[in-house]
Amino acid sequence: MTPLAVAAGAAALIGAAVLAVAFDWNWFKGPIERYVSGVTGRPFSIRGELAVGPGSVTRIDAEHVILGNAPWASSPHLARADRVRVDIALWPLLAGRWDVPRIELLRPDLHFERNVRGEPNWRLREPSKARRAMSFDELVIHEGSLRFREPRLRTDLRMRFDTEPPGPDGASSPIVAKGTGRYRNGRFTLSGRVDSPLQLLEGGRAYRVEATARAGATRARLHGSLPVPIDLDQFELRAEIAGQDLADLYPLLGFVVPESPPYLLRGSLSRDGRIVRYRGFEGTIGDSDLRGDLRIVTGNPRIHARAELVFNPLDFDDLAVLVDAPPATGAGETANASQEAEARRRATESRVLPGRPYDLEKLRLLDADVQFRASRVESKKFPIDSLHAHVSLKSGVLKVRPLKVGLAGGLVHGDVTLDARRDVIGAVADLRASGVELPRMFPRIKATSVGLIGGQATLKGRGNSVAQMLATADGEVAAVMGAGQVSNLLLELAGLDIAESLKFLLGKDRSVRLRCAYADFGVDDGIARTRSLAFDTTDTVILGKGSISLRDEGLDLVLRPRPKDVSPVSLRVPLEVRGTFKDPKLSPQPGPLVARAAVAVALYAIAPPAAVLALIETGPGEDVGCRPLGAGTADESESPTSKSADHERRENRRERPRRKNPT
Repeated sequence: MTPLAVAAGAAALIGAAVLAVAFDWNWFKGPIERYVSGVTGRPFSIRGELAVGPGSVTRIDAEHVILGNAPWASSPHLARADRVRVDIALWPLLAGRWDVPRIELLRPDLHFERNVRGEPNWRLREPSKARRAMSFDELVIHEGSLRFREPRLRTDLRMRFDTEPPGPDGASSPIVAKGTGRYRNGRFTLSGRVDSPLQLLEGGRAYRVEATARAGATRARLHGSLPVPIDLDQFELRAEIAGQDLADLYPLLGFVVPESPPYLLRGSLSRDGRIVRYRGFEGTIGDSDLRGDLRIVTGNPRIHARAELVFNPLDFDDLAVLVDAPPATGAGETANASQEAEARRRATESRVLPGRPYDLEKLRLLDADVQFRASRVESKKFPIDSLHAHVSLKSGVLKVRPLKVGLAGGLVHGDVTLDARRDVIGAVADLRASGVELPRMFPRIKATSVGLIGGQATLKGRGNSVAQMLATADGEVAAVMGAGQVSNLLLELAGLDIAESLKFLLGKDRSVRLRCAYADFGVDDGIARTRSLAFDTTDTVILGKGSISLRDEGLDLVLRPRPKDVSPVSLRVPLEVRGTFKDPKLSPQPGPLVARAAVAVALYAIAPPAAVLALIETGPGEDVGCRPLGAGTADESESPTSKSADHERRENRRERPRRKNPT
């Protein structure tokens, strides 16, 4: 090569360098703006300087870049940045392909929103296939900001975001974000981590998402992968939600959620158009283990929810909040701070029945169908074995039908209806009990071969709380128990038979045969009055009379023990049951002491109503033991004290054949 050629080449290189430095690249702003506007369908402008660094990978720097918004949007721009730096490989351009190794954004500001029709402002013009021949390797963001508005959900979110360094696998730099705002008009915070938006330009890839939101004491975490292109009306992610009270979700979700102790649930959250599902979730509510499925249909005047809930085990006091009673708050129990405070307040009150009104508006906002099962129940207060309920809520009418409660080896079943369509709730309850075992209901009573307990309660009342409903209740309540064996000590103490009680207290207790026991109350305007009340054994008859007030929770009963055996000293004084549900008092009725003679004492014949007697659970081979109404009475001229228990059984056996063959 001649010296002249070398000099010419050097001059050309120097000229190209001078041209690159001295050339005003702003001349290209117009063509670039028109190109981007054509691709996106939105106005695009570069209001600052445009600089180019030529090379095999050419760097383009543009300052104060703005991409316009949809005509209906609240902000004039969809996106803007103080500086956009783009690296473009030149040689692939010869093949008609855009190869962009790096995009760097300084202080980008994005405004995303939907209008009242649900249309998003980020949906741009569909690019042509020719323009789709582009590839991007890396996106770097410094000090980004984003605002998201959703008027239908009363949502306004502001976030700051930046990119992290690329991962070891060479994948695009993920974005980390943190922000605050309002969701359904309630304040919340949000933080998260997502893959680079560049991956959204490549179909068929999974887009990883991880986000945590907090609203007060409620925390939700979403994580998983979304298919590209992303459609917020079609997705599925893993979701974990935790909080102090499920009712706190009401302002966040927009539909009624019952109150609860602290909870933690994990499951799969998905959306398919108007249908939202939370499938296969499991976790804890209070001290109960829960699993189930939830399906919610939106878009109607009232949201419709369908759920299947399975507890194993169920801590029964965790359901107390459903009737406005706080869960247990002792050692080993789970409750939130407000429930603990409520429990302390309730402990100082004289009343027991829950008095806080239900929220009628919430009952009218939601239609629901819930299957509720608990095959194992733990309770310190009640011998509950299992619980099954089908709860339906439609147009403000809540029905629990059927309701099945395994109680002390037996079953309580029936249905409950709450009609909240008017300003005062109408309540109807129809419940029946069968096969309930006395020793499990009252563990302190020693019993063997006890006849099972049956009963029924039919009540109808009006009120916006449990206390108000019972205070206005009309109906009836009845319970009855068949023949068996019970501890005689309890009966003698109830009869204040001092000599017999001391003998049983100092020696070995024994059992006595129970003929039957029953209670029948008529309820009128919140007052339950006895129609019949008796506890009959071979040793003692206890007859009762009086009333129980569901209005003020007062007790006004008199129990009259009638011992059938001979005792040196017997205080045949009736017992008064006074006080309240919370503080009942049992005391002898004032009056003279009557010495018991060893002569005949009239046997109080038991004549229960036939309807009550029909409830007796006799068990295999057991006789009813008490005569139905109209069957006649025992011969009062015969002293019952001259009969032993064995003699009475022989008398009963002799009577039965004569009834079968009166001729």
